[in-house]
Amino acid sequence: MPRQGFVQESAQTDGGIAVMVNYNGLVRVKVLLLGSLLLGTTSAFAAITPAPDAQESAAAQPAGKTTPALREQVPLQYVVKKGDTLWSISNHFLLNAWEWPEIWFVNGQVRNPHKIYPGDVLSLMVRNGRPQLVVQTPTMEDRLSPQVRASTLDQPIAAIPIDAIRDFLSSPRIVTKEQMKKAPYVLDFVDEHLMAGAASKFYVRRLPVNDATVDYNVVRLGPPYKDPQSDELLGYQATDVGYAEIESAAKDPGIALLTKTTREVLVGDYLIPVDAESFDAFFYPHAPKNNVNGTIISVYDGVTQIGQYQVVVLNRGSRDGIELGHVLTVMQSNRIAKDPYATLGNSRVKLPDAKAGTMMVFKVAPRVSFALIMDATRSIKVLDKAVKPSSD
Repeated sequence: MPRQGFVQESAQTDGGIAVMVNYNGLVRVKVLLLGSLLLGTTSAFAAITPAPDAQESAAAQPAGKTTPALREQVPLQYVVKKGDTLWSISNHFLLNAWEWPEIWFVNGQVRNPHKIYPGDVLSLMVRNGRPQLVVQTPTMEDRLSPQVRASTLDQPIAAIPIDAIRDFLSSPRIVTKEQMKKAPYVLDFVDEHLMAGAASKFYVRRLPVNDATVDYNVVRLGPPYKDPQSDELLGYQATDVGYAEIESAAKDPGIALLTKTTREVLVGDYLIPVDAESFDAFFYPHAPKNNVNGTIISVYDGVTQIGQYQVVVLNRGSRDGIELGHVLTVMQSNRIAKDPYATLGNSRVKLPDAKAGTMMVFKVAPRVSFALIMDATRSIKVLDKAVKPSSD
């Protein structure tokens, strides 16, 4: 008798045999044995792995690691579509999408688990008691069979929606008072405008003599970021308004050219060198090792209700142990309800915190960090909390 969890059902089809494997109520592998019309042979596009015994599964678990929880109606296969991300794909399989590094299987099929392309077929398998995703590849017979093949020009899918954070990766978003005391600034426009756009020239002060810097970010100083718990000044919001290149720095004032603008540049705007550091957009999400007691202190675009794929600022940074890829749970906080039956003066009741969504940190400064809201199950607002994800 086969061990529990081996072949549970099979059905004869016109093209071959469909076999379904089930382990503890979860469909694990589906195999289609299709007769080849061209070669008259049979080829398997995925291999059946017998389900391990309970003791084998327990022994196979890496020390200190838990098995990512699968969704109840977990799909057997998934075809990658244009616009997908590793996060969105993993969300089809896992209860916690951020645990995707735990299920991507690196083998001969997938040398880099992040090089997944539209059109790839992902199959869910269980190896040593742990769920894993593999890219389904044809056998040698299928590769040799005559067929029309097309090469894709698509780029590999990203880890998270890069378009939502692209401008934040190359532009400064927080500055200190010390930086602003030394930063060059727009003095006036060559054509005597009150404001200017791309292709306009302007005079700039405080440039280093014979400055060889190629590109500058032009930023506008915004409101201060303050820690709502300690009232510490964390820095100032720097709103990106454009890019400039220096044409002359031999004298003070120098002359610069606006090469690109996102809004009108004004007298008094500051220049900050473009960060030339390369940026790896393939984030590896992970939970912080220590507890986090953070707060959302700002949201870009000036909205009051924060939703999916919006960027928020946290009052915690690298000095507090925050790292790139840290996943945090958003807790809806500070909600007050009015008790209709309470005595006068005691009618306001503070409600308990409630989970409202998930965020992932994509940029870290010493005192603050920037995170992307990956999902929102409740309304999220400024002053909501950001904490380490729970294990349940």
